[in-house]
Amino acid sequence: MPLALLALAVGAFGIGTTEFVMMGLLPDVADDLNISIPTAGHLVSAYALGVVVGAPLLAAATARMSRRTVLMSLMGLFVVGNALSALAPDHHWLLAARLLSGLPHGAFFGVGAVVATGMVPPERKARSVSLMFLGLTVANVAGVPVATLMGQHLGWRATFLGVSAIGLAAIAALALLIPHDHQHAASGAGLRGELAALRSLPVWLALGTTVAGFGALFSAYSYITPMLTDSAGFADSHVTLLLALFGVGATAGNLLGGRLADHHLRATLFGGLGSLVVVLSLFPLLMSAQWSAALGVVLLGVAAFATGSPLQLMVMDKAASAPSLASSANQAAFNLANAGGAWIGGLALAAGLGATAPAVAGAALAVLGLAVAATAWTVDRRRNPAPSPARIVAKSAAARHEEALHH
Repeated sequence: MPLALLALAVGAFGIGTTEFVMMGLLPDVADDLNISIPTAGHLVSAYALGVVVGAPLLAAATARMSRRTVLMSLMGLFVVGNALSALAPDHHWLLAARLLSGLPHGAFFGVGAVVATGMVPPERKARSVSLMFLGLTVANVAGVPVATLMGQHLGWRATFLGVSAIGLAAIAALALLIPHDHQHAASGAGLRGELAALRSLPVWLALGTTVAGFGALFSAYSYITPMLTDSAGFADSHVTLLLALFGVGATAGNLLGGRLADHHLRATLFGGLGSLVVVLSLFPLLMSAQWSAALGVVLLGVAAFATGSPLQLMVMDKAASAPSLASSANQAAFNLANAGGAWIGGLALAAGLGATAPAVAGAALAVLGLAVAATAWTVDRRRNPAPSPARIVAKSAAARHEEALHH
């Protein structure tokens, strides 16, 4: 695999760290700025809103630029946003800085996926995307815990300065390792061509698969702590370690999904979503004992993130004429899945169906994801039917006949 993928992974590591570290820093931020925990929670939503808004807009706005330049510029915006977060004098400024920090998130992963797949042979595309996403999953295992500890001991502002330093390292790695390229839209399609890709029904169905599939994950994961404490009987102090186990499972699933998708994209995606249905359906049983609950957390990470690379490639495949915008839009879909899944899981929990009800609701969302994915491929196949063997033979014979006439 090209060493340039390391530069993309470093950027992904920084982005993953800043996205998830706020959850662990909420009490410290709330105390320092004299706001309530629910008000501080808006800082998480502000980042997610930045991702949803910034992903398609920045990808479209940079459609004619060199991808190398785009990636470095996006990471520069990331550094500025995190530095302003560290310097924010009050809650309102921090809210704006978090929104700014989220803007480059989706476009970076979207353009990065196009760059990653363009540097490898077709049979290694999924693995290249999974190696970029490796930075995101490793951030959950190492980056977020270390950054949280830094914030607790040195102050939350030090955490965001540290994340800014990671961003600067990513810019240096991108400048050193990403090869120079020509204009992003070499065909001259530019912004109009990129936007045209979003008129395709299969593209929207692919994005819908992402929303439903990862909505299934976040329906359960958003409420994993009460499941582990109320159902499995873990002490609060053990939850951090168990979440690290989820990160280990996510890392393994990401690498596994990338490798398998290179052999058969559709089977890997359907297998991953099917595994997610099974794991989430078994959560009421798995959470009945501590050993099985720990196993369930790992399996949830494996099953969910095994679909990450296949989902990204599915969207890029359905929007082959303009993969950057569609790929970036897929990152917005991931964040919509985060918000929507947490909302649906909360409804199940509020209905009084038990601590594991959000996982069962997630299983239903995963079933929906399977149905949407199947519809996407059916529609695509009807619009672009594969030629029959007889047509292939006839076309080949006609080509040979025409070549003979020329000679």
